[in-house]
Amino acid sequence: MTHHPDLHLIDVRCTSCGASFTTRSTATKLSVDVCSACHPAYTGREHGAVSSDRIDHFNQRRALATA
Repeated sequence: MTHHPDLHLIDVRCTSCGASFTTRSTATKLSVDVCSACHPAYTGREHGAVSSDRIDHFNQRRALATA
């Protein structure tokens, strides 16, 4: 006989916009990077690259490699 895992009501928190919602999960805590409240596919709004520093760093390394 198989035993199913216990489901708990948990709050899921979005790290991008701070929104939270409740769902059932086997985990006790859950956070997501992007949720339906801030994802461009759901909102229709584009937002700039959060990691522009990483892009700038890559371009600097690339410039040094070609020099």
